[in-house]
Amino acid sequence: MNESNVSGSAKLLGVLMIILGILALATPLLAGKSVLMFIGILIAAAGAIRMFWALRAESPGGGIWKFLLGVLTLLAGGAVLAHPMMASGVLTIIMAMYLFADGLIEVIVAFTLEGKPGRGWLFFGGLMSVLLACLLFFQFPVSGVLALGLFLGIKLIFVGMTTVALGTSLHTVMKQ
Repeated sequence: MNESNVSGSAKLLGVLMIILGILALATPLLAGKSVLMFIGILIAAAGAIRMFWALRAESPGGGIWKFLLGVLTLLAGGAVLAHPMMASGVLTIIMAMYLFADGLIEVIVAFTLEGKPGRGWLFFGGLMSVLLACLLFFQFPVSGVLALGLFLGIKLIFVGMTTVALGTSLHTVMKQ
């Protein structure tokens, strides 16, 4: 794949992220519930895969424990799907930790890109992630599903802007 295709793909991906971010902001409760439901489906699927894997185990003793772990994982996924609001409390704390770590790393990386295009967007996006993490954490447990959807939308928009800026700078560098 040549540099022009990479640049164009980055810009397209960035625009798609911005659109998804706007959609998440327009329907934050739906976006938050969607995240929770997706996580529940992934956990349940992991449990089913573990159960299947356990049935293929060489020894019956080890297979039983793997199967029971699969059942437990499947039940955990089912619990998230059945009670997404309860799961939102745990996910809110995890999301706050993720946003804080992600934002901190983006700010640090922005300082290493001195004089490079897109540095300002990366720095600003990182600061926004840290701010969102603090808002989520300090508004807990009130924040919950609605905040997850709002913050997901905001994060997607900033990641999209950064991706478009980096794709544009790559295109500019390749032309020179």
